Amino acid sequence: MQEHTHHLDVDGTPEEVWTLFWYRGPRAQSGPVTIEILHPGDEVGEGLVRHCTFRVPRYLCSGGIAQSWELLTEVKRPESWTYEAIGKPLWSKAEGHTRLEDLGDGRTRIHFHETYHAFNPVLRALFERRVHRFISRDNQRIMGDAIDAGLKAMRKHRG
Repeated sequence: MQEHTHHLDVDGTPEEVWTLFWYRGPRAQSGPVTIEILHPGDEVGEGLVRHCTFRVPRYLCSGGIAQSWELLTEVKRPESWTYEAIGKPLWSKAEGHTRLEDLGDGRTRIHFHETYHAFNPVLRALFERRVHRFISRDNQRIMGDAIDAGLKAMRKHRG
């Protein structure tokens, strides 16, 4: 099993960051990364189900694209949420937790923690560590850029 923890500091309040993460309208696509809401969950998002596409190494023979189906639980507005995901092409299970920390002065630290486990023992030994490292590194970069752009767009829209 692989584990990855990191945090990201952004120029936005926890409420603004929450609003950005939980936006349910049309979403901008960032390259091969997409998030489609299949079920919105309850009024705070408990039970939300999403389908995601994201980059993986080309040696997995999937055209460099993976998919996951994710269920969000333990939703505490505007503080945190947990997700469980099943992904492919390296059939795997991921569990993660996101927590928003108010840093004051309109800034938020977003804490991410994820565990990742490939089901097949041979694929686990050959690929699990490298694939999860690739996904985590890519997520850090893409999420940082997407959050900054989303917060700017949200403020511009509010005008």
